[in-house]
Amino acid sequence: MKAYLLALGAGALVGVIYGLLQIRSPAPPVIALVGLLGILLGEQVVPLARRLLEGQGVNLSTLREECGEHVLGRLPGRVTAESRPKA
Repeated sequence: MKAYLLALGAGALVGVIYGLLQIRSPAPPVIALVGLLGILLGEQVVPLARRLLEGQGVNLSTLREECGEHVLGRLPGRVTAESRPKA
């Protein structure tokens, strides 16, 4: 139930921002897709900021491992331990 309330609150916040920017809701498809991309990218800021605050570096391999699959989904041809068929 908590996740639903948090999602509702986040949606209301985005609605307020859309209202301030004078974007109609539902937004035109291209604007909506760009907004969804922004959400996906914004989700990645928190774990990366935690890594930086803990003194760990952030490099390209970190971005690929921790962010790439979440933002882009599992890309064709990419083989991970989870995607390998079990013998």
